[in-house]
Amino acid sequence: MAGIAALRTRNGRSLALVVMAGSLITSIGLGARSTFGLYLDPVIADLGTGRGMFSLAIAIQNIVWGLSQPFAGAIADRYGAARVLSVGAVGYALALVMMSTAESPGIFTLSAGFLIGLATGAASFSVVLAAVGRMAPPDRAAMALGVVTAMGSVGQFVLIPITRQFIDAYGWRTTATILAALVATMALFSRPVRGTALAQQGDREVGALAPPAVPLAQELRRALHHRPYLLLNAAFFVCGFHVTFISTHLVSYSRDVGISGGPASTGLALIGLFNIVGSLAAGYFGSRKPKTYLLSGIYAARAAVITTFVLVPISSTSVIVFGAAMGLLWLSTVPLTGGIVAAQFGTTHSGTLFGIVFLSHQIGAFIGVFMAGVLADRTGSYLVVWWIAIALGVFASLLHLVINDRPAPPAPERLAPAGRIVPAGAATVLVAVGAAAALATPPAEPAGADEVRPPFCVLHPTG
Repeated sequence: MAGIAALRTRNGRSLALVVMAGSLITSIGLGARSTFGLYLDPVIADLGTGRGMFSLAIAIQNIVWGLSQPFAGAIADRYGAARVLSVGAVGYALALVMMSTAESPGIFTLSAGFLIGLATGAASFSVVLAAVGRMAPPDRAAMALGVVTAMGSVGQFVLIPITRQFIDAYGWRTTATILAALVATMALFSRPVRGTALAQQGDREVGALAPPAVPLAQELRRALHHRPYLLLNAAFFVCGFHVTFISTHLVSYSRDVGISGGPASTGLALIGLFNIVGSLAAGYFGSRKPKTYLLSGIYAARAAVITTFVLVPISSTSVIVFGAAMGLLWLSTVPLTGGIVAAQFGTTHSGTLFGIVFLSHQIGAFIGVFMAGVLADRTGSYLVVWWIAIALGVFASLLHLVINDRPAPPAPERLAPAGRIVPAGAATVLVAVGAAAALATPPAEPAGADEVRPPFCVLHPTG
């Protein structure tokens, strides 16, 4: 951070100011989103529904966020990140207020799902990271992105314990209203990242040393035909599956296996704290080591951590240690993945192109969070989803070994056969959905049975 303080951005602004503003926006945005898992139990108790309803709302939130992200990125590239972030912050706050007044599952799903997802697409860290990546000098971009991502985790570390205390003391509705007021302040911090994509790049990329401006349609066609970019989409699907499943269901899972919500909330907060270390390390090593190999190691480590968590006897200590370990691997994927996109295509349309990669992330989030809720309601266990998460971690680790971050070649004149351009993530989606369909319906209970079958794995006895 000391090296950043004395630097200027490509368009002459203080890099420290840009990084600080981006960090505050990301901290509030990610911190607010990380608290949604704390609302699960009180909301379903208040509205009289199951975990499937809540999971569907969060799944819709993530998929709408993902679908809106490329458009938000394109608008930010063309008309300025500050404008998009401000609109998103206000919309996010209004949607939270609407959520706090929900008296039916439909209104809750509309507000917490569709509207918050749409607003989050505009006020997301993807828009922030694209702007910071463009404005930072090339040799400092990875570190600047790492700092913004890391500082974003401060919000998670701070807001999760505060939100839990507020829900316990004042109820989830009042807490959501207070959170809305905090989210609205993101609009105040957006000014330092104002400007279009070309304005943010400044004069250093103008002239003979810079490539000519390429129309967005041509860049999209180029991306569609670049296999490493498509594989990157498939790998980032796994990240979305992991982080959204864990952040939404860890507290509920812990209660299911006999652990109070306190240790799980602490674990979620520690994810935010240790993510600071992980993201800073990703930014540091991303400037010095191949990003694809670093990402391969991160996903392999996630698979190992989740496997250990599933196999060891469950306890308050294991939940807390799991949160700390996952925190080191949490959002460290983001600056590295964004750096690969920028290396492949440059920064002019990076907001749009990273937005497409992020859509794949959100498809994974949709499947992970919704599948977990449905399976938990129907089988009384999250165990299958944990093992799917492990398998996907191994898949993503292997995938990054064949991804390169070299500049993408020009798109061919003729369209490639469909089989060459279908993302590998489609196969992952089919596997995950197929597993959910096969396992979601539990065996029929014997007629007249009064007791529900034991819901937990023998590896996690509760007494």
